[in-house]
Amino acid sequence: MMKTFEVTSVNISEKKGTVKKPVEKISLTEIGIPGDAHSGSWHRQVSLLGEESIRKFSKEANREIKFGEFAENISTRGLELYKTAPLDKFISDGIELMVTQIGKKCHGDNCAIFREVGNCVMPKEGIFAKVLTGGELTAGMKFEYHPRILRINVITLSDRASQGVYEDLSGPAIQKKTEEFLLSKNRHFEFHNQIIPDDSALLKQSILKAVSQKTDIIFTTGGTGIGPRDITPDVVRPMLDKEITGIMELIRVKYGMKKPNALISRAVAGTINQTLIYTLPGSVKAVNEYLDEILPTLEHSLYMMNGLDLH
Repeated sequence: MMKTFEVTSVNISEKKGTVKKPVEKISLTEIGIPGDAHSGSWHRQVSLLGEESIRKFSKEANREIKFGEFAENISTRGLELYKTAPLDKFISDGIELMVTQIGKKCHGDNCAIFREVGNCVMPKEGIFAKVLTGGELTAGMKFEYHPRILRINVITLSDRASQGVYEDLSGPAIQKKTEEFLLSKNRHFEFHNQIIPDDSALLKQSILKAVSQKTDIIFTTGGTGIGPRDITPDVVRPMLDKEITGIMELIRVKYGMKKPNALISRAVAGTINQTLIYTLPGSVKAVNEYLDEILPTLEHSLYMMNGLDLH
């Protein structure tokens, strides 16, 4: 069932760090809300805060908090906004907003809101969005919540696993660890798993199919060494539009200092069109070590791939 939420107030202010005043309607354009302090060609064009958060803070503050007091442009009811994630979308009558940031840095006494109210809920539970399609917005309008569903392919390369000689363990290990990470980020996702022999043509075919289906992330496991059947980096590297060298260099140095065998890995990472791809070794232990370094970079990489500059 599609989740929705209602707009309870629309609010603007001319200066940053000040409370916003409710108005009858706002215009959403490619720069955000004309006349509002946060308008511009950047990722924090529009701020949203749910009544769920406002009521919670009102109880703590022991007083009624009015719409706009936390400098939110759009006050809402019906969805815990802070449980969404960047790249998710809100759609209402042709208006389309993309979530770009959850929370923000609190400026404490340097902020008029903090001085007037005594605290601020925006740093933890307020969110920010970019206008993709504009229009006029008034209280009472409803938005549909469209979470960005990340498509992730896991390709295991193994002659014996593909023949059923033994069970694939590294592919499921990638999915388990990645799922845990994405759930901690309030992400929605779907996995597609595949086991193929160590065959160059099959690997290339599988990657091209995944890219054509607008897969966000491809993980391969196996075939990164220097054995006669280790062909993964040789297939993947020429397919890359951009190579991400730092991740694999760090992993080789970090683990190679203790275990020299780790230095033999030829694993690569990079992008093909709008798809991130990472080639991992075939052991479960190595998979977990590699993902310990890759996963913390994943969110920012996805933002960059989607043209979202959060520097």
